[in-house]
This record gives sequence, structure tokens and C-alpha cells, in this order.
Amino acid sequence: MGALFSRRFNPRDDLPDLHGKVIIVTGGSAGIGKYTALHLARRGAKVYLAARNESKTLNAIKDLELEGLGPGNGTLQYIQLNLSDPRSAKKSAEEFLQRESRLDVLINNAGFLEQQYAKTEDGLGESILANYLSPFLYTKTLIPLLEKTAQMPGTDVRIVNVSSGAHSVVPRKDAVYNSREALNIRFSDNRMGNLRRYGYAKLANILHINELQRRFDQEHTPIICLSLHPGTVSTPGGQELLKKMLPFGNFGKVLGRWLLKSQEDGAITSAFAAAASQVRTHADQYKAAYLIPYAKFGKKSKAANDPQKALDLWITSEGILEDLGL
Repeated sequence: MGALFSRRFNPRDDLPDLHGKVIIVTGGSAGIGKYTALHLARRGAKVYLAARNESKTLNAIKDLELEGLGPGNGTLQYIQLNLSDPRSAKKSAEEFLQRESRLDVLINNAGFLEQQYAKTEDGLGESILANYLSPFLYTKTLIPLLEKTAQMPGTDVRIVNVSSGAHSVVPRKDAVYNSREALNIRFSDNRMGNLRRYGYAKLANILHINELQRRFDQEHTPIICLSLHPGTVSTPGGQELLKKMLPFGNFGKVLGRWLLKSQEDGAITSAFAAAASQVRTHADQYKAAYLIPYAKFGKKSKAANDPQKALDLWITSEGILEDLGL
């Protein structure tokens, strides 16, 4: 399926007026998150860049203000968020709840590509924790405010998970999410194993969106949830991911230069998912949709379309967080 947009989406021209809207972009200190924030703030939104490193994020805000924010544009704010620790993720969300009375869009953008398998002090794999479980808890903590905002007149509330095309490299037999042990899957300690471990967490991002949308629809809550693949973007993480996907030596490096998108272009699909008017106009088609560059409908893997896996993941996640006292 293609896009409902007949030409390439341009955030500068095609996003609606976002004055009065409040948006969170996680991992907003660099790369896709940074430029997603820029696209949205240019249209008037108040955008929170939720990231771990305060000085890096404040410098990013200064850069963006110089690149194209001025009178009539929105604002950029920093809020601390450390997704390597679920307690910190919950604390960050609670701090936001103290600061704002509305939240129109949550973009779970932050991503972590580990080089070697490792577990945290809680006995959870670093990749599944930072890429999925902490964002799950962060989202859960913010849902009451998202739901409250969705009941306000004229609102268009959305949750966007930035996933990856790497979700499709996970063998279906390994796409199991029904226990803590399953979530801690290691795969092999090589290039493909690292990629599959990342893909496993990114598959969880899609399943999370699917189950969120099912629950909102069941409760008749007018929130639209989407996941997306931003493309392979010219960031350190994107270059590392491409290296794992194209292990062809110098040829791979040359090919990679052609495949890598600029960071600003890499943020186009996220900006579309977050605020494009046609997503609300055609809500039935966009609910739980998976988008690819640029703002087109993409094809999920079979595992990513499995409602039982989505439910298993939700139940397992709730159980793990309960065990952690969260």
C-alpha cells in the first residue's frame, strides 16, 4: 500500500499549525529525534526533548534555534530521561506530569544498538530494556494525561514508536514474548546476532503500538498509535546498523553512502506520523499502521501482525514491572 499523500511530504509546508500543542520526543539530543523536534517546533509546537545528557541536549536546542526557529515558531525544552533504568524513566514521566497539563503527542524515538549482549542489575537485557521496556513504562505513566488531552475539544492525540526495518530479521520462532526469559533472548554473539537482538526489541515496539491501539479502540479513546521505520539515517547508530546489514567491506561502505539519509530527511516520517492532518482524517487506515520513508505505508513482518504476541508482550511487561515494584 502506498501513502495517501500524492507527493513527498514536506514538514515545512504540509504540517498543520501546532501552536498550543505539547509534544515529547525521546532521544531528542541528536539525529532523528533532534530534527523531528525541529520540524514540529517550526509549526508552533512546544516540544520537550527527553534525553539523558543535559549539556548535549541544551547544545542541540541552541543549534536548532540557529537553524530555523524564531518569532512565531514554537519552543524547545529539555527534560531528563534515562531509558537504561526503568525507575528513571518513570520518574521522568512523573516530572513531566508536574510540569504540563496536556500532552498531544508522545514520540518514543530513542534507540540503543548494543555491541555485545549484557544484562542490567535487574537481570534484564540492556537492549530490550532501553529500546522497549523503559519506553513501555514511560508511555504507561503518561497515558492518563494523553487520555485527558484527547477529551479536550479540537485535539489530535497520538503515540508514535520509532521502530526499524530490522524487526523483520527476527526469525518467527524467536519472536516469542511470553516470559521474562523470552525477553532476555541473547541470539549469537556475532554481527547477525547483534542485529537480531536489536530487531527483537524493535519488533516489540511495533507489538506495543498494536496492543495500545487495540485497547484505546476498545475503550473508544480517540488516540491514534503508529510505528515507523525512519530509514537508515546518517547517524552513528544508523551507520553501525548499516554496517551490520551490509557486511561487504569497502563495497558496503560505498553502497552505504547512497543508502544513508540525512538526519533531517530521516525525521520526515516521524513528523508525518506525529502531526500530519491526513492521519486523523483517515484514522481507520492509520491506526496501528507501520510507516516507512517518506510517510508511506510499510509492510510489517508476520510476527509484527500477530495479536497474540502483542498481548503476550503486554502481559509479560506488566509482570516484570510489577516484580520491580513499578
